[in-house]
Amino acid sequence: MTTKKYVKNYPRPQFVRDQWVDLNGEWRFGFDDAGAGEAAGWPRDFGGDRSIIVPFTYETKASGIGEEAHHPFVWYNRQLDIPAEARGKRILLHFQAVDYIAKVWVNGEYVGRHQGGYSAFTFDISPYVTFGASNELTVKVEDSKDATQPRGKQRWVDDNFECFYVQTTGIWQSVWLEYVERDYVDAVKITPDLDASSVRFDYQVKGDVQAGSKLRLETVISMKGRQVKQVSLTIDRPWLTLEVDLVHEMNGPWKRCYWAPGHPNLYDVEFILYRDDVVIDHVYSYFGMRKISIEKGKVLLNNVPIYQRQMLDQGYWTDSHLTPPSEEALIEDIDLLLQMGYNGVRKHMKVEDARYLYWCDVKGVLVWSEMAATFEFNDQAVQNFTEEWMEIVRQQYNHPSIITWVPFNESWGIMNIFKDRNQQKFTEAIYHLTKAFDPNRPVITNDGWEHTVSDILTLHDYVETKAQFLKRYANKDEIVNNEKTFNQWKYAFADGYSYKGQPIMVSEFGGIAFKSDKGWGYGGQVVSEEAFLERFRGIHEAIKATDYIVGYCYTQITDVQQEVNGLLTEDRKPKIPIEKIREINLS
Repeated sequence: MTTKKYVKNYPRPQFVRDQWVDLNGEWRFGFDDAGAGEAAGWPRDFGGDRSIIVPFTYETKASGIGEEAHHPFVWYNRQLDIPAEARGKRILLHFQAVDYIAKVWVNGEYVGRHQGGYSAFTFDISPYVTFGASNELTVKVEDSKDATQPRGKQRWVDDNFECFYVQTTGIWQSVWLEYVERDYVDAVKITPDLDASSVRFDYQVKGDVQAGSKLRLETVISMKGRQVKQVSLTIDRPWLTLEVDLVHEMNGPWKRCYWAPGHPNLYDVEFILYRDDVVIDHVYSYFGMRKISIEKGKVLLNNVPIYQRQMLDQGYWTDSHLTPPSEEALIEDIDLLLQMGYNGVRKHMKVEDARYLYWCDVKGVLVWSEMAATFEFNDQAVQNFTEEWMEIVRQQYNHPSIITWVPFNESWGIMNIFKDRNQQKFTEAIYHLTKAFDPNRPVITNDGWEHTVSDILTLHDYVETKAQFLKRYANKDEIVNNEKTFNQWKYAFADGYSYKGQPIMVSEFGGIAFKSDKGWGYGGQVVSEEAFLERFRGIHEAIKATDYIVGYCYTQITDVQQEVNGLLTEDRKPKIPIEKIREINLS
């Protein structure tokens, strides 16, 4: 069941308005390798000589270009028709993701700049447009091979290598417009409290917000088409907080309406802003009443231990790379995951499209949200990472499917963390900064090994056989106390840190590949379905038989370019019958 105001292809399903304009499609485009476009006047007299299909990057076939070489400066241009009846409104220009630095002009006038390849951003372009006329939108994007910018799996050299793939440059998620009144609801942070049967709303309202401004905000909560609660408050400052008591409702007809895999119940919520009792803004959202907690070495969902069966997912497609080819493609990936018996996904080195998270909310999939890594450690990398990560946490906070934050993976960008106090302190700072904004979800630093402060102890190990795994993990104390390297080369904790009773999960393992001369997998490649299933079943049985391990994440759902260790091919064809994978997961 979708939410009350589900709109296909709406780029931000957690915060929906009726009036919006999709700007995806054909744009004018140009390469500017010398970086001469601004001096040559491209913001006012565009000089690009190509066209491109947004939001696909020039490196992809889906863009209509398909050139994989690195270009440090690229430009986009298109016309915007702004109707005369929009005069007096704010025109909000939204970019869901642009990699890496975006600069925007409207009618030759500079609007603003955003840095960060994975976070969304918005400009109010109403001062720059001509109403009732065609306007010119120009975007310059700067990308580099700099390893201090959060890259994830994007290569920073000319060719693919190991598990690093073709770079992503430019607009790679949706671009769109919204029309709003001068006063409008800019954001709402939604925090359910399952134990108190309540929900907290932190509102941010923009415009002429002051005492006596005659603004009133109404919040209407419903479940399955039936109104549950309606509350109203006067808006006298830009930031407000409201606690809504749902005790009566949750002790009555909505007692079992928690969010969880198998029954992903969602409350619809509407935010209606009035001035002098006239509606001036109407936003549709939703939330899930659910709780994530940790007790006695277990992860609890809604106060009940949950065993996580996750799949690692890098979110790549053959012809469109990081950009999903369609909303249907996102749904297909989620459905395949569920059909194979998994209840969760670790989005690896990628901040995924908001529509994917929406469908995880709707279908009940547990999500670990992971940041794209830098690959150097210095002051610039720290600043780049911190600013972008906190934008992402704020933007994704309301999704009930996200149950864990993963800012760091396998010491990428912090390669000397085992001994380097500066790198250790950096991870501590990110942990506590994340907790300051979101104290309710676990944070993992650093996923795989060499943890500092971390709510879950996660281990990466591509050992191949059941017997090897059981022998290696027979003695829990040796691993958690850093008495030995658990995967033959890494310790569980960085030097100076110790085990505090955290839940333990194997968050990468498997990676089995069929014998091929085109790519690689982990360990020896197998030659038959029988050999694959024997190894797959054995390692799963070993993990489940190790009683102190409370969940796992298998590598991985699909092949990705030269990495051919997916359960599915890159075009989503199963290599092994899905029902056989499901049986092993659920046994």
